Amino acid sequence: MPNGKSKLQWVVAGGALGAAIYAFAVRPWHLRWGATDEELEMPLPCDEFVERPKLNATHAITINAPTSTVWSWLVQIGQNRAGFYSYTWLENLVGCRMPNVNRIVPEWQDLTVGDEVWLHPKAPPLKVLALEPGRFIALEKCWTFYLCPLDQRRTRLIVRGRGDYYPDFKSALLNFVYYRILFEPAHFIMERKMMLGLKDRAETTLTGTS
Repeated sequence: MPNGKSKLQWVVAGGALGAAIYAFAVRPWHLRWGATDEELEMPLPCDEFVERPKLNATHAITINAPTSTVWSWLVQIGQNRAGFYSYTWLENLVGCRMPNVNRIVPEWQDLTVGDEVWLHPKAPPLKVLALEPGRFIALEKCWTFYLCPLDQRRTRLIVRGRGDYYPDFKSALLNFVYYRILFEPAHFIMERKMMLGLKDRAETTLTGTS
């Protein structure tokens, strides 16, 4: 039977292996989930607000629906609007009171620069920094949703998040743990589900199924 020292060594070795797998395989994969090399390099609106981001993720997905249809679903996102088409039950576990809307709502189709998109009823909303109807929405904190028509029936949705933080010596490790180990994977899980949820709704609208 392994003694206490041997067990500790196995735990340390396992932790080191897990950290290496995440750092060199899992993290590079989820930071560019679905995106091509060209999409990674493509400049998107408001990229310039964070020139050298410590947090930088570009995700993409092809939606088999016209850009106008995808836009109708995208433009109504927000905690006080249609929600985010993600894991609603997880969002509500932390008090988001997130709706789960499965229809296009006419009164939510107007969004302009300066409007606020809520994530949580008790957290500061994100302002719309830039917007081109039918093409992109760029939110505060450099969270950009970009629609690229592939043809009359298919749309490429590209979502990019860029951020920075300025840790002092004491908080450097804490910031690293929070942003790299907790925030990044959690954000990816929720954003991926949001993109799949938007895809499903847009394609359902096109086919007329329920």
